Amino acid sequence: MARARSPDSPSGTYPMTTDGTTMSHEIELKLTLPTKALPALRRHPLIADAPREGRACTLENTYFDTPELELRERRMAVRTRKAGSRWLQTVKCAAESTGGLSSRPEWEQPFANGSFDFSAIDRDDVRSRLESLLPRLVPVFTTRFKRETCVLSPREGVRVLAMIDNGSIEANGQSRPLCELELELVEGDPRELYALALQLAENLPLTPENVSKAERGYRLFSNHALRPAKARPSRLSAEQSPVDAFRIIGFDCLSLWQANESGARESDDPEFIHQLRVALRRLRSALRLFGPALPAEFVERWSDGLKEAADGLGAARDLDVMLAEVLSPGAESGPADEATQRLIAMAVDRRDREKTAAREQLLAASHGRQMLALASDLYALQSDSLVKSANLTTFARLQLTQLRKRARKRYGAAADLHPDKLHELRVSLKRLRYGIEFLLPLLPEKATVRFANDIADIQETLGYLNDEAVARTRLKAWAGKDPELRSGAAFVAGWHAPRIARLRRNILPALEPILWGKAPWRR
Repeated sequence: MARARSPDSPSGTYPMTTDGTTMSHEIELKLTLPTKALPALRRHPLIADAPREGRACTLENTYFDTPELELRERRMAVRTRKAGSRWLQTVKCAAESTGGLSSRPEWEQPFANGSFDFSAIDRDDVRSRLESLLPRLVPVFTTRFKRETCVLSPREGVRVLAMIDNGSIEANGQSRPLCELELELVEGDPRELYALALQLAENLPLTPENVSKAERGYRLFSNHALRPAKARPSRLSAEQSPVDAFRIIGFDCLSLWQANESGARESDDPEFIHQLRVALRRLRSALRLFGPALPAEFVERWSDGLKEAADGLGAARDLDVMLAEVLSPGAESGPADEATQRLIAMAVDRRDREKTAAREQLLAASHGRQMLALASDLYALQSDSLVKSANLTTFARLQLTQLRKRARKRYGAAADLHPDKLHELRVSLKRLRYGIEFLLPLLPEKATVRFANDIADIQETLGYLNDEAVARTRLKAWAGKDPELRSGAAFVAGWHAPRIARLRRNILPALEPILWGKAPWRR
């Protein structure tokens, strides 16, 4: 039987048992890079000076599933691998992947006589499931790539395999390129993987990747385009310390950042950039929310770092919103003149240029480094004895109360309905809503969800008011002294004016019961 490994022991594979099966618990950091960066990667001193493990080889992997893709549904994978004249059978179970770092159980053995044998798998649930599906397993997709492997030993007690994979994923007659660097921990602390990755990323465009080759193969097989990722429900529980809670939220936001950055590099869909910015805003909100429990240097470093990551990504999204929410409604109402159409054309041109600039920014090495650095710092976060003993539910109530007090101050400052003050009020409400979403598992669910939805409705109205005010200023600047364009800008402003007046008149009275009524987190 293959032996199970303690989760606290070093990563690695046990010696092969008499039946030829090995069981391992992989801990690896997966990084993607452009194919054109491979020569620079091979020349990097960490890679160039490292001893090779075997010769470079071409690996051909075929993944199997039922016609209904039941293994994928259960987050399992069965594959055969041909390396030279040797054939292997591999079974993998679900991997938890954060910041590119993944850990999962894996069983590997020789693949003989062209038939699967699951009898040596030492987890009864996995073995019985595979044996029940065995008669219906068929090939689904193939990965073919050249693998170069070297051994990195940055210090005593640390051993890491660095595997460079370059090739393709193929399914249903379609092909997608594959170019990755995998750092697999053989001995040492998982944080060593981030230390090595950060050294490499100083000069190379490496980006942490949470999506496995198998998942990309399934997407290609199913012809499913990558979709923008949205924030998932909070995974907090009352037993956690505030620092542990922040770490969980931080990794969830980082996964959202990674997923949408990957999509934004491949797709023109503006929702990827929007959800990427949401991920960064949520991270910054969580940093403020949990700031009292976190090391001051961590808060300072990432307050600046996250702002830097977001800078330059908003312009394309803002112009998309201006087109959809401000310019198009008036133009589609019928009476829009040629000047309005000229303004729309100007907005489209500027939006497209900003999209190109945003994509170039995402392809820059700095974004990958920031994600790796954040993941490394999140893993390294420690609670001091006082914070570790703090009650998370009490902490949550105190912090939400403070966030609502800040929103009340913004409410008072916005009494004159100045657009800038209304925008600041909107930002404070957004931080309150994010805080509620993060801490929801600790609060009365139904009442809190209703409260958060009420805030979201107000936020949407304030968002429209801000978008219209920003667009009005921008259109006026574009028009300059051109009388036709000034006429078009005036038409757009006039078209929105009745609605703007009504919403401005009603917005603060609608918000008052939310900010001064009973809060659902109060005892």
